[in-house]
Amino acid sequence: MPVKVMITYWPKFEKIKQAILTKFDDTEVEVEGYGTPGITGYLEVEVAGKLVHSKKAGDGYVDSDGKMQKILNAVKAALA
Repeated sequence: MPVKVMITYWPKFEKIKQAILTKFDDTEVEVEGYGTPGITGYLEVEVAGKLVHSKKAGDGYVDSDGKMQKILNAVKAALA
């Protein structure tokens, strides 16, 4: 069963999704996302039900290699 990644996102959801699917096969990882109408700048990433990145909690946008790597490491750990 693939690891589920849920992204509550701002408009750059596709960037995060593509980074994940570049590293992991789509048979291993299922990436879903949904928008937050009326709320701008909201961004949370859950991997296998665990919150791994939250702009609301102070993580900011996924705007650096380090932040993206944190998400990718969480997916890798969930697959192990």
